[in-house]
Amino acid sequence: MTSRIIVTEPFDYVVFGGTGDLARRKLMPALYHRDLAGQLPPSARIIGVSHRPGSTDAYREEIGKALTEASARTDDARAAIDRFLQRLFLVTADGRSDDGWAELRVLLQARPDSIRAFYLATAPDLFDQICRRIGAHGLVSERARLVVEKPFGTDFASAHALNEAIGHIFHETQIYRIDHYLGKETVQNLLALRFANALFEPLWNAGHIDHVQITVAEALGVGQRVGYYDTAGAMRDMVQNHLMQLLCLVGMEPRSARDADALRDEKLKVLRSLKPIDGSLVPALTVRGQYRAGMADGAAVPSYLEELGERAQPSQTETFIALKAEIANWRWAGVPFYLRTGKRLPERVSEIVITFRAIPHSVFDGAAGPISPNRLVIRLQPDEGIKLELMIKDPGPGGMRLRQVPLDMSFSDTFGVHVPEAYERLLLDVIRGDQTLFMRRDEVEAAWGWVDPIIAAWQASGEPPRPYPAGTWGPSAAIALIERDGRTWHEDGA
Repeated sequence: MTSRIIVTEPFDYVVFGGTGDLARRKLMPALYHRDLAGQLPPSARIIGVSHRPGSTDAYREEIGKALTEASARTDDARAAIDRFLQRLFLVTADGRSDDGWAELRVLLQARPDSIRAFYLATAPDLFDQICRRIGAHGLVSERARLVVEKPFGTDFASAHALNEAIGHIFHETQIYRIDHYLGKETVQNLLALRFANALFEPLWNAGHIDHVQITVAEALGVGQRVGYYDTAGAMRDMVQNHLMQLLCLVGMEPRSARDADALRDEKLKVLRSLKPIDGSLVPALTVRGQYRAGMADGAAVPSYLEELGERAQPSQTETFIALKAEIANWRWAGVPFYLRTGKRLPERVSEIVITFRAIPHSVFDGAAGPISPNRLVIRLQPDEGIKLELMIKDPGPGGMRLRQVPLDMSFSDTFGVHVPEAYERLLLDVIRGDQTLFMRRDEVEAAWGWVDPIIAAWQASGEPPRPYPAGTWGPSAAIALIERDGRTWHEDGA
């Protein structure tokens, strides 16, 4: 089975921070793979913008090395990489001044009718300044788009101010606030699973679902992101965007129309329906932790404070969060949503687990064994796929013995094709003008409005994050958070 390739219209992708880590590791490989698939028109250009002086030839050589290292396909010919590199250009321009902007303007004005996508892959403090200069130098055409990476603000006030600032330059229909989790095939398949099948939607409510778990676990520490991470923490870095977007897709109602805003309207309703967690509830409904030295993959790894070095000790930044949320509406009233994310956990895994209610009465005797509730496990990474856990009879004579087994669908095994990286889909959705998988202004601000009181309560309490050894599933309090409700965190084999 193969996907249908539709070539896009001609475009210029202008990547501010074009020599940075995100561009090298994610953006350029994503665009290269779409070019390899035949989706980029011959005239498409990719313009890297950097404040550091450099040449187009040197830039092409640098990206060529990155593509060779990043490519996971054995059939990637050198000729294909060389063809892609001819699309690349480098402009030296400073986001904090007007230096170099005239060269960028000349390059873009040579193709006034092409789609222009400005991608802000820079430090967040440059977003406002770059947008103002894009406007001041007359680079905003009718077919222009702006792609903004997270973090989009650090709280409601800063997010609102940034929205106001870029809103003076770009119309909301031109702004694409990107969350790469929404580009993952499994996340999009969550919508297909719910709304293209008669099997699940009638059961997708408080009458049939016991609880929902959303886990985004990382085995690595903060690494090179330590400077940014110590000012953000797990709540700002992961919960406010990735986990809350996943919660919205699980909890939303069917959209009433096919356009992007209809879907985003439904996500916004979920965010506005979340029960507030204020100061008095924070200790009971949230757990924050910080990893200490421990073991990972059989080797000793340092603590978060050791990775920080002399930057700031002791640090109050959380590297782990578990929390219990509830959507206060007709569909979900009383169903807990347990969210957890952290660094230096036992494995890298992102998944959504829907646990259905237990059967009301067993018709089997005790010798058949316990009957476990059905679970739907949606795995985002690694090994994207969907698994439905059912009770069946253990084959063989000797009476009725029940056990839980999965109906397992791995995307790569089922379809026999390479599953595109999230950025591959999202980067070309920008060119197509499809905002379905991007966050709208009011979504971002609503998410911050729910998160801010939790952060404020942590700061007011003065309590440090709970320690947990690297290589474990977080502080013991995170286990207690769910087990005092008579439930347990899902792990493979659990």
